[in-house]
Amino acid sequence: MLQVYLLRHGETFWNADGNRYCGATDVGLTEKGIQQAYQAADLLKNIKFDAVYTSPLQRAHNTATIASGNYAAIQVDKRLTEAAFGDWEGKTRSQFISENPGLWKEWSENPDETRAGNCGETAMEVVSRVDDFFQDMSKKHANETILVVAHNAVNRFYMAYKLGMPLKNYRRLVQENASLTLFELGTEEDFSLLKLNCR
Repeated sequence: MLQVYLLRHGETFWNADGNRYCGATDVGLTEKGIQQAYQAADLLKNIKFDAVYTSPLQRAHNTATIASGNYAAIQVDKRLTEAAFGDWEGKTRSQFISENPGLWKEWSENPDETRAGNCGETAMEVVSRVDDFFQDMSKKHANETILVVAHNAVNRFYMAYKLGMPLKNYRRLVQENASLTLFELGTEEDFSLLKLNCR
């Protein structure tokens, strides 16, 4: 069994600016986001991690560095990169919906096969790479505990998939900035969600 502490990165400059979609764009943390990472570190200070993994994007990597207490060997894995939102990146939801309401409707009803922002990823492409990562972790870290720092959409798509939810319902799972989720892989149920969106 693998125990996973899954952390979303702290607040970014685009999160703070009307919640503009960051996606695969490499946006940095605000001062509030840095403080949120330190708060996560306080929550995690008594947990011994066998490994720490992060998305390569600076908002996740910086959060991982702080939250893990400067763990000596943080490993970067590109499969944890946030979903690519194509033409929606850098815009608020209201902005890009007004530009192309039909595309948002398609995405909302069938993100599995619809490309986000015209040229981004589909939800199933995201799920495929993130699930591949966690399958590798289950083999590499059996009976261990790891910290994984990633992003809002990738975390929610993966959990929706593992919980058997339609991917169009991914937004029903909340992942606030620097919130902590705990789950186990390799249990009798394969995936057991123990805690969600904790601070």
